[in-house]
Amino acid sequence: MATPPVSDPRVILRSGLPDQYLTPDDIATMFKVPKETVYQWHKKRTGPPGFRIGKHLRYDPTDVRTYVTERKTDDQATA
Repeated sequence: MATPPVSDPRVILRSGLPDQYLTPDDIATMFKVPKETVYQWHKKRTGPPGFRIGKHLRYDPTDVRTYVTERKTDDQATA
């Protein structure tokens, strides 16, 4: 497969995007919670930040990692 030219917009976008976004199933598996809980977190804006691509909910792995780090920091501060 040929490498796209540098002027190709996909090259510019790829530099800041993860290889794969996470799905609600991935998040449910990671945190060992029901998938419905993941959807409730998104609706209430209490869980990791997600975004919609059309009707599909996706999560940036970097945002999920940041969310977990912040939760751990908050828990340690209150302990």
